[in-house]
Amino acid sequence: MRLTADEIEYLSRKIVKTLVASHKIEVDSEPPLVEALIRAINEEMSLEEKLNEEARQVLMEHSSEMERSNITYTEMFKKVKRELAKKKGIVL
Repeated sequence: MRLTADEIEYLSRKIVKTLVASHKIEVDSEPPLVEALIRAINEEMSLEEKLNEEARQVLMEHSSEMERSNITYTEMFKKVKRELAKKKGIVL
């Protein structure tokens, strides 16, 4: 999933405000927490994009096998991505 920088910032602010309003967390200042959350979301999205790229590379290397197996690119992409994530200990 791709989110714009504005969407990530909006979600981060909303999460922090919701947690503070529901007394789940207490903070002296919200902006540093919002910034930390923005960084964390960006890191996770970057990690997923790298995983997607690795899955695409694997599929390119095995394209002839895939054609013979009668499976769609999308199905195989999801399968390869799940396997790579599992191997790397990444939760999708």
